[in-house]
Amino acid sequence: MRIGIKYRVFLAMLAATATVVLCMWLIVQWSINRGFLRYVNTLEQQRLENLATDLEQAYAEHGGWAFLGADPLIWVRLRVRTPAGEAVDPARLERFERWRARETQDSRNDQRYQPFERRVLLLDGDRRPLLGAREPAAAIDLRPLSQAGRPIGYLGLVPRQTTFDAYQVQFVRQQELALALIAGATLLISALIALPLAQRLVRPLKTLAAATHRLSAGAYETRVPVAGDDELGQLARDFNTLALTLEKNEEARRQWVADISHELRTPLAVLRGEIEALQDGVRPGGPEALRSLHAEVLHLNRLVDDLYQLALSDLGALSYRKERLDLAAELKDAVELFRPAFAAKDLILAAHIPAAPANILADAERLRQLFSNLLDNSLKYTEPGGRLELRLETQGDAALIHIQDTAPGVPAADLERLFDRLYRVEASRRRSSGGAGLGLAICRNIVEAHEGSIHAAPAPLGGLAIHIRLPLAGGSA
Repeated sequence: MRIGIKYRVFLAMLAATATVVLCMWLIVQWSINRGFLRYVNTLEQQRLENLATDLEQAYAEHGGWAFLGADPLIWVRLRVRTPAGEAVDPARLERFERWRARETQDSRNDQRYQPFERRVLLLDGDRRPLLGAREPAAAIDLRPLSQAGRPIGYLGLVPRQTTFDAYQVQFVRQQELALALIAGATLLISALIALPLAQRLVRPLKTLAAATHRLSAGAYETRVPVAGDDELGQLARDFNTLALTLEKNEEARRQWVADISHELRTPLAVLRGEIEALQDGVRPGGPEALRSLHAEVLHLNRLVDDLYQLALSDLGALSYRKERLDLAAELKDAVELFRPAFAAKDLILAAHIPAAPANILADAERLRQLFSNLLDNSLKYTEPGGRLELRLETQGDAALIHIQDTAPGVPAADLERLFDRLYRVEASRRRSSGGAGLGLAICRNIVEAHEGSIHAAPAPLGGLAIHIRLPLAGGSA
């Protein structure tokens, strides 16, 4: 049978309480028995002292112990005297006589379980037994009796090891019963408290379990209430963070699929329209038609290649062959490669690259792809007559690359999303002039693969500024 966590917590709390109550009950019971036994023995010692005083007085009156043998009732009366030395209660003396009449004289009777009267032992001055218990004198402590400084006898009492008197046994049993009732009441109260407490403790876990089931079913908008700052509260906050992350990832996935579908559908629709126009004779076939088809195929091929590169990078499967490179030399080569294109669009390309080498560990092909994407991005979006400035500098153990251009700029609200996949700023980026919005996402992956960082900011020139930080290799300037 499967036991729920609520009842497991309840049983654990109840078991702990029962263990504590049982231990307390055993300890208190042991303490009561031992303490009550010591108390009774103390009273009997006081009673023994009173009996010793009476015997010494009787010895002085009769001049010896012979009077005890002549009249046994004298010994009985002396033994049943109260500890305070009061007069003998006739009713008590009568009960004692009846008990003595029924009592067997079997010497094997255990004296420790007999009343005070039967455990008293009287010896003469030579330690010979006169009256009382038959316990060996060597086994008990003897109280000497004296007359004018001369020993006349010894009085002893066999100590009891447990209670025997009916009133004493009844008292101990009443205490044990009271302890048992207290223990039972404590367990009952603990059970009444433990069950709702366990239910309260388990309630957040049940809420989390139900929310987890909904989350696993795809309901990523699921949230749980956060109550308190304890471990359960932290677990609830972590769950909400996880749900929010999954919700954003699901939204990004859906947006990703929708964007890819849109990006692929557009060139395919153009190709289909061109081909159908050729088939219907609406557009005559020739070099111009082939060039248009070829341009759309190239555009589609670039999009597929970018998606493939980005997917490899996300999966960690994009290969990097890192070697010691001069970042300044690589950046100069990329700038010189794009100078003609910038000049053709009436754009000024100003590069400030120091002559000193800036050595880094990098993949040369990926670096060229990084610089090509960034320069091509500025080339596409910077208005004619504008300017692009590129600067390389070293700072500590890092190389810093700053690229900024003139208008148009990017709104501050869009800067954080520039490196998202398939994201384009509609005000300045158009399909006719721009790409699919994958270039900067690929740039970010390349920089992060080289343990660097990249971010965008408004440029002082009025356009967009890209700042890249790459770690230098040992021995760099």
